[in-house]
Amino acid sequence: MDFNSWQRLAEQQTFIDRALINGRPHAAQSGETFAVINPATNHLLAHVAACGEADVDAAVKVARHAYDQGPWARMAPRERKAVLLRLAELLLAHREELALLDSLSMGKPVMDAYTIDVPGAAGVFAWYGEALDKLYDEVAPTGRDALATITRVPLGVVAAVVPWNFPLDMAAWKLAPALAAGNSIVLKPAEQSPFSALRLAELAMEAGLPEGVLNVVTGLGEHAGRALGLHPDVDALAFTGSTAVGKLFMQYSAHSNLKQVWLECGGKSPNVVFADCKDLDLAAEKAAFGIFFNQGEVCSANSRLLVERAIHDEFVERLAEKAKAWQPGDPLNPTSRMGAIVNARQTERIVQYIAGAEASSATCVTGGQQLTINGSSNFIQPTIFTGVTADQPLAREEVFGPVLAATAFDSEDEAVALANDHIYGLAASVWSDDLNRAHRVAGRLNAGTVSVNTVDALDVTVPFGGGKQSGFGRDLSLHSFDKYTQLKTTWFQFR
Repeated sequence: MDFNSWQRLAEQQTFIDRALINGRPHAAQSGETFAVINPATNHLLAHVAACGEADVDAAVKVARHAYDQGPWARMAPRERKAVLLRLAELLLAHREELALLDSLSMGKPVMDAYTIDVPGAAGVFAWYGEALDKLYDEVAPTGRDALATITRVPLGVVAAVVPWNFPLDMAAWKLAPALAAGNSIVLKPAEQSPFSALRLAELAMEAGLPEGVLNVVTGLGEHAGRALGLHPDVDALAFTGSTAVGKLFMQYSAHSNLKQVWLECGGKSPNVVFADCKDLDLAAEKAAFGIFFNQGEVCSANSRLLVERAIHDEFVERLAEKAKAWQPGDPLNPTSRMGAIVNARQTERIVQYIAGAEASSATCVTGGQQLTINGSSNFIQPTIFTGVTADQPLAREEVFGPVLAATAFDSEDEAVALANDHIYGLAASVWSDDLNRAHRVAGRLNAGTVSVNTVDALDVTVPFGGGKQSGFGRDLSLHSFDKYTQLKTTWFQFR
């Protein structure tokens, strides 16, 4: 569709403004709401129910009843499979609407949501739907007078707290395996982007998910999120977001019922380019994608560029040229590669990092400016700094914006040391046409995913997650079932 078509659809789009509990719209018991603003225009989209502790408690009780008494956990795998596959079909059938809901609320280019996010979310539900009736349990090697089975059973009530940068995708990453395993769920979307999660829940019921199995509580993190973290009847909580909030959820678990907490937190991923990389143009193109895609609002963004000194200047020149194609624009314009930053607060935070880098010994090669488009100043140019030292905030802290910190290195050991000198361990990239070096360096990097001769490699079939203060546990792949099930041993002693 063209620009005008997306604009017309946006003008007609409606927004769900209440939570969804037990299959029904739910206003906050306090009567309070919060405003959801379109960051690309600063226009109000809706006042949404600000759920608090009482609302969360109601949602958890419904989820518990659905798990204990309802049919979902007791369905045959093929029956749950049919529901998840139908949900995947419905997501694609509502592709334009879901893309708009995420674009309008958090500022991403609508075509990214349309071509990447929505099909990706549908693919995740379909994959877990297909996977769940192909999982086999175990029989332990006992003596002939006994039989011991080892089975995976659902945990019960799972809370999922997801961020605003990929609202639909992050919900799918948590919900699909948790639902496939037979759990009931209380989902809290980010307050900046609640709409696609609410619509997803409606479509899930249309697909055949029983009422009460998936509940969505909208609200602020310090109220609804905290209430979920402290709730004594939540069996597990899966979170994607900042490391600071992840630490709070660990505390909430300790102060309540020792619920399992699975964290996917921040990152400051290094992109290491060696001089023996033969396709510097491709490496530059991917380096630009790795930091400018989704306005740099990606936990695994390749925000640190480490380049061997022999090719540093040439590579940065190529990269600066590639950055020109990533100028921000109206998110509804199909030609826009970058859209708006999620809100004014995050925009100001990014601007402060840029100002701090400019005041240091680093050099701004390109970008660095805040732009005003359609009356909104939540737009930032793709920005590259060189000469960034390892102790500077631009190299140490997660900016979560389109700002790249570049540093030169002289040896493989120095490159690895710089890459690993960080509190995060989520992702990393290596560019080299020396097979020995590629294997050697990839093995030495402390990251959950190392991409060789590409950036941020991702697929539903492989696990995603990190170590250190990036968190623990894995989304995607069959390994994500580890988060939403527990092992149960049943011992039959023969007489």
